[in-house]
Amino acid sequence: MAVHQFQAEVNQLLQLIIHSLYSHREIFLRELVSNASDAIDKLKYLTLSDDAYKAIAFEPAISISFDAAAGTLSIADNGVGMDEADLVENLGTIARSGTRRFIEAMEADKRKDSNLIGRFGVGFYASYMVADEVTVTTRKAGQDTAWVWKSDGKGSYDIEPGARESHGTTVVLKANDDGREFLSRWRLEELVKKYSNHVAFPIRLAYDEDEYDEKGKKKGSKIHKDEQINSAQALWRRPKAELKDEDYVEFFKNISDSDEAPLFWTHTKAEGTIEYTTLFYIPSKAPFDLYHADYKPGVKLYVRRVFITDDDKELLPVYLRFIRGVIDSEDLPLNVSRELLQQNRVMNSIRTASVKKVLSELKDLSTADKDKYASFIAEFNRPLKEGLYGDFANREALLELVRFKSSSVDGWTSFADYKSRMKDDQKAIWYLTGDAEERLRKSPLLEMYRKQGVEVLICPDEIDELVMPMVGRFGDIELKAINRAGAEKELEGKPDEKKAKDLAPAIERIKKALGDEVKDVRLSSRLTDSPSCIVVDGDDPSLQLQQFMKSMGRADGIEVKPILEVNGDHPLFARLSASDDETLAADVSRVLLDQALLVEGAPIKDPADFVTRMNRLIG
Repeated sequence: MAVHQFQAEVNQLLQLIIHSLYSHREIFLRELVSNASDAIDKLKYLTLSDDAYKAIAFEPAISISFDAAAGTLSIADNGVGMDEADLVENLGTIARSGTRRFIEAMEADKRKDSNLIGRFGVGFYASYMVADEVTVTTRKAGQDTAWVWKSDGKGSYDIEPGARESHGTTVVLKANDDGREFLSRWRLEELVKKYSNHVAFPIRLAYDEDEYDEKGKKKGSKIHKDEQINSAQALWRRPKAELKDEDYVEFFKNISDSDEAPLFWTHTKAEGTIEYTTLFYIPSKAPFDLYHADYKPGVKLYVRRVFITDDDKELLPVYLRFIRGVIDSEDLPLNVSRELLQQNRVMNSIRTASVKKVLSELKDLSTADKDKYASFIAEFNRPLKEGLYGDFANREALLELVRFKSSSVDGWTSFADYKSRMKDDQKAIWYLTGDAEERLRKSPLLEMYRKQGVEVLICPDEIDELVMPMVGRFGDIELKAINRAGAEKELEGKPDEKKAKDLAPAIERIKKALGDEVKDVRLSSRLTDSPSCIVVDGDDPSLQLQQFMKSMGRADGIEVKPILEVNGDHPLFARLSASDDETLAADVSRVLLDQALLVEGAPIKDPADFVTRMNRLIG
């Protein structure tokens, strides 16, 4: 017998599961049945595509049995099975780096009614919510040796040779006090129908039932029964007219490891030159790994009902990575590889049509159910904006789908909504980018636009800095950022040349005091209340874009000095203009710059110096 230690993160995850009181213990059965189904899927694929496995008889089945007296529950399959190395890799290690973030999320949520496990799924390890000990007996297809894996979940596990008549895996749970409720025919049948009814292979439940005579009197003997308790049909292959909403919801929960109903779904059967079926879901909540580089794709690929992969990020574009569902093709070869998938003509056609279908359904949803669409936008607006940046072919459709906050109306608004509210003489769609909605709403840059009743789109997502300038136009209307030097000239009217001439000496003193910390100092026509603001010149990157690029380690060579605009009517500027004191001029100049930077959410050079200068001015 070989004793192994769990990988540190597995051990931590197990302790969290075992010692926490979660309300979703029942999902352990969904996870184990799902694992069994995956193992059968893999064997089915091998028997059709690999000569080494074609001689193996494929008679798929998942069996569940229990012994209430002994306190055990068994889930068995005749799938591909595992060898010793597979056991170590699959049951002793979690390879995905997202596990660390998942564990942190679990630790952060201490509520008894937490649904983290239900939302994310924890696969095989969910067994330890209901079991004191788990034993796995498995034999890999094409091999003669079986292996037994056993652990109480307390830091280590044992592996030793065992015996099994044929390929496949049997998981035996020794129920703890919380797990005894599942040693019941009625409870098990209820859970299989709830979570796994549409698993595409038969799930059979074996149990002993009391025998009764003709008069209904219980005999002392028992009758052994073995019944199929799921529909065992690929739901996506069934006609839509046969399916109810609850069928779709149940299937979504099964394939997405979620306890929440989806927000929306679309079921399509395409016939013609290329035949395929798709069933796509939009979750009601964003997947926890949506913004992780190692996110897990949510779409499974089948070829003529044979499972091919659920780990290919090319099935849909990256910006639609939140979608869950199934693609089932009639025309792809069974032995298609992941490398070939990316260049396969049939797959490319399916992918292109699927994206257009999803975007079309979202457009319909945006008009048919505005509240539901607002819920979608609250979760997935940013990925759609990524599509604007990367999917040129569908940019026009995406321009109609993305939403923004506004300086003039509550809630979400679209480009089309903005356009419908534009003033007759307005020539541009104005927008302001930054790092937080509340900060942007208080920006001095908005003062002139509010005064003149001109709407500005509020854009607080990091990606807005990249997307908005690149998009450039909505139809025939140009998109313009209000934090660009000169943007205000379209609204300011005729400049006051006398005022500019009178204040020019004070502007020069500020330039001299700040030196090369700024690109320029200018008298502002956009400020009404605030003393100063920061803008950038022409095509220079904004301060937020510079910070964004720095956070990605790509800031070399892009740092640009800002332009400081000052309000000639503000008392602080007037104080500088009326005094010859150079110390005062230096203090006012520095405070004007630092205040403007702080309002923009940018770091200031020396906070202590800022406080000292402010105190001197107040004194």
